[in-house]
Amino acid sequence: MSQTTDTILMIRPVNFRMNEQTAVNNYYQKVIDGVAPETLLQNAQQEFDNFVSKLEAVGIHVVVVDDSKETDTPDAHFPNNWISFHQDGRVAMYPMFAENRRTERREDILDVLESKGFTITDIIDYSSAEEENLFLEGTGSLLLDRVNRKAYCALSPRADEEVLIEFCEDFEYLPVIFTANQTVNGERLPIYHTNVMMCLGEALSVICLDTIDDKKERKNVIKHLKQDGKEIISITEEQVIHFAGNMLELKGANNMQYLVMSVAAHQSLTKKQTDQIEKHATILSSSLDIIEACGGGSARCMMAEVFLPKK
Repeated sequence: MSQTTDTILMIRPVNFRMNEQTAVNNYYQKVIDGVAPETLLQNAQQEFDNFVSKLEAVGIHVVVVDDSKETDTPDAHFPNNWISFHQDGRVAMYPMFAENRRTERREDILDVLESKGFTITDIIDYSSAEEENLFLEGTGSLLLDRVNRKAYCALSPRADEEVLIEFCEDFEYLPVIFTANQTVNGERLPIYHTNVMMCLGEALSVICLDTIDDKKERKNVIKHLKQDGKEIISITEEQVIHFAGNMLELKGANNMQYLVMSVAAHQSLTKKQTDQIEKHATILSSSLDIIEACGGGSARCMMAEVFLPKK
C-alpha cells in the first residue's frame, strides 16, 4: 500500500472556458476580459502541455487523453473530480454538482488505461446520487490517506456526508469530517473542495487550519494527522487563494518524491514552508495562471492518480 504513485491520468482541454455552472460556489474563478475564446484555449493548452513535459522530465508517467469536441465540457482538464483509481483494481465514479461536468465521465478512458496494461476489476458508480442532488466530487472532495485508510472531507454543496459514508464503507476508509470556510464579501462560506485547503503526502500535510472554524473539528483533524506521523505545514487563507493547498505528491524516476504545484502556489510559500516541504519532497512547479483564473482549480485538480495494478 502506497500513498504516492508514479502514474497519473490527465485530460487535455479542447472546450476550455470559465464554467458558469461551477462559478456559483467556486469563488476562485474569474472572467478574463478582452481575450478571444480561441486565444484562451490555446493559452490553456500551452500551460497543460508545458506541465505534462515537466512531469515527464522527472520520470512521472502521464497518460494524456484529449477531451471530446462533441461535449460541452469546459472543466474536462480536472478529471480527479469524477474518477479515482484504487490499488485493488477498483475504480470509483462520482456524482458531480455542475450538470455540464457530468458528461466528463467517459468509459472509453478506462479502455485507454487497460490498453496500457492496467487491470480494472470493478467500477463503483455513485453518480445516481445526482438524482437526489447529492454530490461527492472525487479526490477534490476526498483527501485519501491510502496507507492509514482515512478519508478527510470538508463538507460543502459538492461534498455530501451521506455519499461520503457510502464511499468509506465500500472502500474501507475512516471518514474524518469537517467544514472548511473562506471569507467571501465578509461572509464565511464553505470552500468547495477539500483539496483546495489541504494536501496529504507520505510524511507531510500542507493544510490551512484557519479555514476550519469549528475548534473541535480542527483539533480532530490535527489529532489524526499527528497520529499518522504527518508533519503539519500550515498555510494561510491568503495562500489558499494562490492554490498553495492544491498540491499532489508523486513519485518520479528512482522513487524520488515530488510535491507538484503551480508557480503561483510555489511563489506564495515562505522560506520556512519551503524548507519544511523539501525535507520530504522536491518541489516541482509549473505556470497555470490561465487554468487557475478561468477554472478556479490548479495543479492537483488536473491529475487523477492511477493506483491500478498492472497486468
